[in-house]
Amino acid sequence: MENSVQVLKQLPVYQPSLIGNEKKYVIDCLDSSWISSKGKYIDLFEEGVAKYLGVNHAAAVCNGTVAIHLALLALGIGEGDEVIVPTLTYIASVNAITYTGATPIFIDSQADSWQMDPADLERKITKRTKAVLCVHLYGHPCDMDAIMPIAREHDLFVVEDCAESFGSLYKGQHTGSFGDIATFSFYGNKTITTGEGGMVVMNDETLYDRCVHFKGQGLAKHRQYWHDVVGYNYRMTNICAAIGLAQLENIDVFLNQKKQVAGWYREGFADTSVTFHEPIGDVYHSYWMCSILVASAKDRDPLRNHLAKKGIETRPLFYPVHTMPMYSQKFARFKTAEDLGWRGMNLPSYPGLTKEDVEYVVNSIKSFFGNV
Repeated sequence: MENSVQVLKQLPVYQPSLIGNEKKYVIDCLDSSWISSKGKYIDLFEEGVAKYLGVNHAAAVCNGTVAIHLALLALGIGEGDEVIVPTLTYIASVNAITYTGATPIFIDSQADSWQMDPADLERKITKRTKAVLCVHLYGHPCDMDAIMPIAREHDLFVVEDCAESFGSLYKGQHTGSFGDIATFSFYGNKTITTGEGGMVVMNDETLYDRCVHFKGQGLAKHRQYWHDVVGYNYRMTNICAAIGLAQLENIDVFLNQKKQVAGWYREGFADTSVTFHEPIGDVYHSYWMCSILVASAKDRDPLRNHLAKKGIETRPLFYPVHTMPMYSQKFARFKTAEDLGWRGMNLPSYPGLTKEDVEYVVNSIKSFFGNV
């Protein structure tokens, strides 16, 4: 008989929790025949998100990447402008800047929180800088007390990329409610999901009107089928919004479950060489991803292979964008971001994980290092 490896579990890095009214609301959409970009669930979802975050306006869109593009368009960012962005982020944050014709200017991260470094932000401001894109990475908020005064002193727009931080708080205030405009993603692996979807939120009514204008093919407000700007088809469907509304109704359940999962990981990694991504300062870390650093970069990928054989899916931390071919024309070093990117990894992080699941992951990691 051939030798075989018994896989005790199959733990994906993420999976959505569809525990509420998702099916009920989607069936209601089908019964009503309002299945595309008009229907009551779009308004209800936008209103619910705005109320939850404590902002005045929310505009639903078809994914998180176009949400960032739309936010930059609404601010008038374009060719000749520079937008400062952390290099340790998902590629969409940077690509959306490039879509506008503006130039992304990379900055380093802070070693403790993994968030963008305000000191490096200030160093990188030039006369062409128009905005700073704050990415609240993996559910941990950026240092907004440091970032906002710098931006205001230099008359910069602040765009918050909250794709990974729905429910996160900085000093009791929701991420997405600090800057001029903010964006969210509701992809299937996010804290709340619409399958594919996103949102742009803001307090300024003019910015809201500009977002609605651009996302709907540039349709003029008071003249049917008259288009007065080059617009985009960035609208969310009523079906997606129906799923999102059902998810939003359970946001506190999801956040509490994810906090519990993080607590189990934290307890499990105590007194080991593994560093767990902890909250720094007066923040509520929503733990979109529970993430760790290993002591040496040479161990990261072998550890991931070891876990894969045990049925545990992981992801590397984002590779710093300045190292990717289309953004690496000029040599640059961002030592902290590179160190985090080479040593870090995301573990299974979804709300439905049990304590037994987490213990299995932790013990599998310990066994790689000879701790078990």
